[in-house]
Order: sequence, then C-alpha cells, then structure tokens
Amino acid sequence: MTAYASPACGCRSRCWLIESRCQDVPVSSSEKIVVPHASPAASTGSAHVEVPVAYDGILLAGFGGPEGQDDVIPFLRNVTRGRGIPDERLEDVSHHYRHFGGVSPINAQNRALKAALEAELAARSIQLPVYWGNRNWAPYLEDAVAEAVADEHTTLLAFATSAYSSFSSCRQYREDFARVLDGTEYDGVVTIDKIRPFFDHPGFVQAFVEGVHDAVRARLDEGLAPDAVQVLFSTHSIPMDDAKRSGPRDMDLGEGGAYAAQHEAVAAWVMHRVAELAPAAADVPWELVYQSRSGPASQPWLEPDVCDVIAELPARGRRAVIVVPVGFMSDHMEVLWDLDTEAKEAAEEAGLAFTRTPTPGVSPAFVAGIVDLIQERLEGRPAADRAHTTDLGPWFDVCRPGCCENIRAGFKPAAAGIAP
Repeated sequence: MTAYASPACGCRSRCWLIESRCQDVPVSSSEKIVVPHASPAASTGSAHVEVPVAYDGILLAGFGGPEGQDDVIPFLRNVTRGRGIPDERLEDVSHHYRHFGGVSPINAQNRALKAALEAELAARSIQLPVYWGNRNWAPYLEDAVAEAVADEHTTLLAFATSAYSSFSSCRQYREDFARVLDGTEYDGVVTIDKIRPFFDHPGFVQAFVEGVHDAVRARLDEGLAPDAVQVLFSTHSIPMDDAKRSGPRDMDLGEGGAYAAQHEAVAAWVMHRVAELAPAAADVPWELVYQSRSGPASQPWLEPDVCDVIAELPARGRRAVIVVPVGFMSDHMEVLWDLDTEAKEAAEEAGLAFTRTPTPGVSPAFVAGIVDLIQERLEGRPAADRAHTTDLGPWFDVCRPGCCENIRAGFKPAAAGIAP
C-alpha cells in the first residue's frame, strides 16, 4: 500500500521522517535494549516489527467512564488517583456527567466497537478473541488480562482507544499494561505489544474527510463565500511540558512535540483531500484548536482554546464555523459537553451557524482500518507497505526510549516500548 500524503500538506514538522525513518534504535552499543513484556519479535527494539507474530488475543484498552450517578465520584477518584483531590472538588467537576444522568457514553461505545471488531475479524477469517478492559472503570484491564489467561491466550496485541502520541494518549496505556503484569502471576507469562498510533491511518481519517466535505458543501450551497466559513480542528489540550515531550526524545518536532505535529499533519491532509473533492473548499480557512483543559491556570497548556477562537470569528468576517473533533475516536464526554454544548453555545453567542462533524465511532472504514492494523502485525508487514496519509507515518510499533515522558511522575515501567 502507498502513502496518501500530499506535497501540499505544509506541516512544519514533515522533514525529519523524510530524512530518516528512525529504523535504528538510538542507544549506544554499551546499553542493553529492554522492551518490557514484549513478544520476542518486538523485544528486539526495532521501530517497526516486520516479522509475523502469532498473537492469540486482541486487548481493547479504554479510558472507562461512569454508568450511573453513584459511579461518578468513585470514577473521578480513579481518574485523579495520587493527586490528593478532595471529593468536594471532584463534585465541582462532576456536572458534565451529572448533566447526562451520570452516564458517560464511552463504555457503550467500546461495547459497540468490540462487537464491530469481532464481526470484522470473523468476516476476514481471523480467529482472534477481543478482550476489553479500562484504565478507570469496570471492566478493568486487570479483568481483561485475567480473562485472556483463563482462555489460555497470552500473546496479546493491544489497541488503545487513542490515536496520537502523548503521555495520556499512549505512554499511560503502556504503563497500564506494565502495571497489570509487573510482579504478578502474569509476569513472564503474558506479553503485550501495542498497535502503532493510528492518527494518520486512512480508516481513522476517512470520517473527518467525509464530515468536513459534507459540512463545507452544505454551507457553500447556502450561498456563503468560502472565506465566510471557518473550519476548526479540535483536540484535547495537554500541558505544554507534556506536549514538548510527546514522541521520541531525540526528535525536534516543534514546541508542541509529536502531539501537535501529528494533529497539524492530519488536519492539513483532511483539508487537502476535501479540496480535491470540492475545489471551492480550497479557499476555506482552517486551524487547529484545543479544548477540555484542566489544571491550575499557572500551568501552560496547548492553545488556542476552541471557544476563545469561536468568539473571535465574527471579527474575521466568518458567518459559520465547522468544528471537527479530530483528536477523538468517538462521541464521548469531551465531545458531547465541550463541543456539542459549550462550543455550540459560544457559536450561538457569536451569531455563527454551527456544525460539528462526526467522529469515526464504529464506521465501517474505521473498523476495517483497525483490523488492517492488526493484520499488519500478524503478517509482519514492512513499514514501506503500511497505509498512512501523512509524511509522519507510519508511526512506530515499538515506542522509542524516553518517549512521551510524564515530567511530573518521571518514567514508570511501560510495556510496548524501549525502556525507560
């Protein structure tokens, strides 16, 4: 398969991957390569595993969410564990969940995704069970691994429900895997590799292309000029210190690290593809924005905020805004509240027509794309033959040393990557 990147991408951080595919492990000859809890093929530390691996189970790793009002505070305690945040403050931030009856949609979405994956695997005659476990709510990852072991499936390939590179979206899942295995009866018995970050896989980005295309065409068909329509690609903000450390530590991907660079590249490709489908869309302005920030005001986070930008759009001559949840896999709480509620209200206050485009969810293209990612690891597909839409991909199967450090907690043991 070929890359779908365009010379018109314009991403500021393309060149490092054009110059070097980073196939060599960046450690000195005196250092021992350690990839904890890895399959033999991944334990070599190669950036891409290009030999077949006989995985016997898929581990669907999710964030988790409450499923009733009584679950909200215990769930938030899990999310903020180790930070010493009292229940009174947690109650202050629980109103998003309370507004929806205490139910996050994320668990139902993962149940639907699990069923869709099982159906697609069966349709391709791939005999692999899918085990689902969460970081912060039942079913927990510990439960999923225990279920797999009970079924005598111990060579697992994990799919984490986040597409990009950062501590919270990649490394923290890898730390979860190590936490479940370290010092337990599964240590040395179970191996967990991880599917590469899939931010620019065609199956993931297709929903954004279709959504932007349909939304732009609708506004232009209403008679709006292209420069009266603004596209905002929105993703979860993270602390600047985490952003700078996202991705491999020996690559300069700009101030926002791999996290910002990956989003920028995907957004640029989506707009390029939409302009191919609807040439008038080439003149529609777009930018990357952030949402859902938390933490003290004194701590710098990635900006600008989506609602702040929406408030500025009338002064730019915009009459409509199209918000694209490019950082999100499904319509979970950050989409339903921060975009469908707060961003929509900001647009109404600014007198702007508002459209929020779909997330991939369980769209056929996305589900098929996940199984494609599984197949490339089962087959040991060469990196040169892997599908990707930007010049940043295909990203690494085995995370590089020091990838996506959490500056506040340091390096904890993590599976599916070279230590630390």
